[in-house]
Amino acid sequence: MMKGGENIIFYITAILVVLVDQISKILIRIYVNIDDTLSIWGIQMTHIENSGMAGSLFQGYGRLFGIVAVLFVAGVIYYRKIGALKGKMNEISFAFLVGGAAGNGMDRLLFGQVTDFLVSRSGKGVLNMADHAIEIGVLLLVSSIVFPFLKSLIYRRCSVE
Repeated sequence: MMKGGENIIFYITAILVVLVDQISKILIRIYVNIDDTLSIWGIQMTHIENSGMAGSLFQGYGRLFGIVAVLFVAGVIYYRKIGALKGKMNEISFAFLVGGAAGNGMDRLLFGQVTDFLVSRSGKGVLNMADHAIEIGVLLLVSSIVFPFLKSLIYRRCSVE
């Protein structure tokens, strides 16, 4: 059973991610032509439409990936409901993952593609806010697994000496 505060953190974070993602994509679609590039505050942006995933792999399967996103979001909500996801770090990491999946999923179901515009510093990829939210969610999730494991190793090592 989830505590009220964890519910609030989860839903507020996920909703904020979706709002920031969708508003940024709407602004790009309105003000930047496809394949045009601009720079704002040193951030390079190029408007592209991507019907694939992860570096434009699997082009043309946008709606299928939209269905996968819906299933992912439903799965996370189900596992939260039965209490399988515990702890604030898990709540926050899955909120970023759900927000990112929902943001890109909405685009894929509505348009069959996502709007990407944030050019990576290496210049080898173009992402959107939902993609970055997913990266943050993965980083937080991995951290929530790795740090307690390292802490237990250090604790065991110190208690043996």
